[in-house]
Amino acid sequence: MSWREYGIEYVYKNDEVEARLIKDIPHWYLENGWIRRKYKTSGWKSTLMVVNTVGHLAEAAFHHPDLTVSYGFVIVKLMNHSAKGITDKDFELARKIEDVIMWQPSKEEGALLGTPSEDSRFKYLKYD
Repeated sequence: MSWREYGIEYVYKNDEVEARLIKDIPHWYLENGWIRRKYKTSGWKSTLMVVNTVGHLAEAAFHHPDLTVSYGFVIVKLMNHSAKGITDKDFELARKIEDVIMWQPSKEEGALLGTPSEDSRFKYLKYD
């Protein structure tokens, strides 16, 4: 049997966390036992959209981040509270958040054009 079958979650060591972040989600970083990401927004409306998106994804995953919210940014912090460390749940939720928040339809083929980046009325995120 694996550790998962016993309901035990593997807690990654710091060097394992850092290696996985570099490989899988390079805009996230490890700090004080949390994996973190700062999303820069273009104002309060965009900040609220990021918060609501993260909230929806976290609730659907039943894994809840800590957020720092300000006018022009949102900081997302993940750590598995019950495991007291970084587990696969943190990496998987971080990846899902990253994919949804940083999605840019204008960089894909299709009918979805994305927000007009040249018009300040429609600015959303400050993409990396």
